[in-house]
Amino acid sequence: MERHEYYMGLAIGEAKKAEAIGEVPIGCVIVKDDQVIATGYNHRETNRQATAHAELLAIEQACEKLGNWRLEGCELYVTLEPCPMCAGAIMLSRIEHVIFGAVDPKGGCCGTLMNLVQDERFNHVSRLTSGILEKECGELLTAFFRELRAKKKAKKRAMGCNNLDETV
Repeated sequence: MERHEYYMGLAIGEAKKAEAIGEVPIGCVIVKDDQVIATGYNHRETNRQATAHAELLAIEQACEKLGNWRLEGCELYVTLEPCPMCAGAIMLSRIEHVIFGAVDPKGGCCGTLMNLVQDERFNHVSRLTSGILEKECGELLTAFFRELRAKKKAKKRAMGCNNLDETV
């Protein structure tokens, strides 16, 4: 198994932890010198915090572990292309290499809508690798949102039935 696929597999494991608690299944792993130093998965709903993205939680953990805000020499693996907030944090923390699985057509800022981590106007530029286990990463998200839509639809139907019962 290729090295990138191994670490992305760990990030997928983190994403599944998010899914298990009802969060959007996005997971992240930060690696330095071939050692995992931090992991994270979405906690936005659980923590009721807009900033509780997998990447930010993992970056915070990595900074604590290394005792430094600079994460030079680190690689960040994430199942979904980072959003503008996470791409900014990646740049500001000096992460050397960003590796992601699925592209994010609605919020991706590592090549899709824009490419913040490689914009040479900033004081740090990261290497970028995309499409690692893309199908597996994308299927996690697709299945999650399909199930979420089905639950919402069923709830609306149930509410509609209850409203009919109340009026009869």
